[in-house]
Amino acid sequence: MSAVDDMAANGPRVSDDMTVEVALSVMAGARVEYLLLCDGDDQCTGSITLAELAVHRGSSAYTDQIRLRDVLAVLGAACLDG
Repeated sequence: MSAVDDMAANGPRVSDDMTVEVALSVMAGARVEYLLLCDGDDQCTGSITLAELAVHRGSSAYTDQIRLRDVLAVLGAACLDG
């Protein structure tokens, strides 16, 4: 079993076009610290943690229309830079 297969098997799965606000609400309701993100084909594309969303939400560039895929793009760019 690959890491992606393992990710796909565990945890709440949500669409990557969900807004950060809705994702935070889902996390609170499900009492989880992370969400698995899926694309339009329901393929797991990654995960995002409550801590990552909290940092992003606290940034000056944040709006309530930011989507999870946008956060992943920022996190990916930060990984490439660092």
